[in-house]
Amino acid sequence: MSALLLTPLDYTAAGYWQDFLAERPIAGGIVYETELRDCVLDESLASLQRIDTLLTQIRRDMIKAGQWHEETLLIDERYSNFIVFLAFYAGQVLAQQWQHTPHWYGQFELRKRYPDLSLTGDDFYQHMAVVYRENTENSTSHNGSTSAFFALEPIGLRLFGHIDRPFEAVQGGQVASGLYQAVSLRLPDVSEPPVIKAAVPDIIQNVDTDKNASADLDTVLKTPQTLKISQNSNQVLVSPSDKIVTSSTPVNNSSSTTDYQPSPDLSSAEAPLVDTVSDTLISSKPASVSKTPPTPEMFTQLLIELNEIEVVQSADNMAYQQACRVLDQFEEHIAKQNKPRAQVSFSQNHLKVKKQALLKLQEAANAGNTAAMLRLAMYELLGEGLAVDKSAGTATGAEWVKQAASKDDSRAQRLLSKMYYQGIGVTQDIENGQYWLTQAAKHGHAEAADLVAHWQQTQDLMSTQKREQHSIKRYQILLGAVAVIAMLILILL
Repeated sequence: MSALLLTPLDYTAAGYWQDFLAERPIAGGIVYETELRDCVLDESLASLQRIDTLLTQIRRDMIKAGQWHEETLLIDERYSNFIVFLAFYAGQVLAQQWQHTPHWYGQFELRKRYPDLSLTGDDFYQHMAVVYRENTENSTSHNGSTSAFFALEPIGLRLFGHIDRPFEAVQGGQVASGLYQAVSLRLPDVSEPPVIKAAVPDIIQNVDTDKNASADLDTVLKTPQTLKISQNSNQVLVSPSDKIVTSSTPVNNSSSTTDYQPSPDLSSAEAPLVDTVSDTLISSKPASVSKTPPTPEMFTQLLIELNEIEVVQSADNMAYQQACRVLDQFEEHIAKQNKPRAQVSFSQNHLKVKKQALLKLQEAANAGNTAAMLRLAMYELLGEGLAVDKSAGTATGAEWVKQAASKDDSRAQRLLSKMYYQGIGVTQDIENGQYWLTQAAKHGHAEAADLVAHWQQTQDLMSTQKREQHSIKRYQILLGAVAVIAMLILILL
């Protein structure tokens, strides 16, 4: 397999990154450099979440300051450098996940390499893309433009997308709502390597091997060690980076007991290997790849807003924070999967820990914490909550959202407006959707305020057109009357 030749953009990307690391000024300047450094660009997937949060805050600040003008900002070299730098960084993170060197192509190279792509010459977001895995020209496993990532598109959507400014992906489909989602959808689907017996820290043995007692939430919260499969030594290691080791194959649980553990035939190469530390089955075959986002975008956005938008709580926030520390680990793992979250399996011990975290959420919600209400509502609406069945969970989730919205939580009001518009958890009602959208805007929700402003502009335009049409009709009637009077005068004379 031949190596990909370096392109001019490869040198530019390397130069941007080296200048940033050395704290040297990038040629032409770059805005928000201090804020970027605060994002801790450690080439991790989590850093992309921090960047998405920064982009959302920048968008809000520009809207408030009246500087939210896409064309004006794109011709400002400092802003275009900022966007291009983020694209280079996202491509670098994605290529690292594939253990590949990123190679950047401009439109000239892209048209030559991928002639089927329909590229628009003056579209800023289409003028470059990164190839982040093996050379598709010499590989039989991938074809077309599947390994090309137009990293500028999700950045543009995050900063400038709205109802009147849709972003269409050059490769077809919808543009991801942020860099984290865009990169997560392209992660490699690699099965875990075989596991051999290894020494296990006593503190983890005490939690995971006690089959008669449920995992204690507080113990888990206070235990920084977590499990990781080492790809080099094929051993179970303790690492603070990988939060949860879970199964890509459903666990075969017996209906008579919850601690059933299969005993595979280790002499068979086809038998699934059991990680006895995490009580998890690890399949020897990779799961099928799906481009479906693991979590519906409505709830992905909610989780972002719960972190980004601060709402003062009258209730104690401790229980909520404790629950989130555990549930965030589950969400991080689910976000990495290339399949719907309903197909992601967890061991019985992990499910026990998750249930205890949900009970903590319920405790905080009952105390009046609206953030806890919303997060609990999300799990109920997804069918992953404490309710006994899907129907009860949907009803419970909708009630939690309504209760939080009634407490003037703008995040809840925005979510409730989406639910009414789309008929999720409630009967579809456009008027109620408009009402709660307006309430969210009134209580400071930037996105809702933007949508309401556009809606009001549309209404004003329609009213102006109606008035103009009415005036034209009146003018025509008046002209007709004048003409009739003129004819009568002529007849009488």
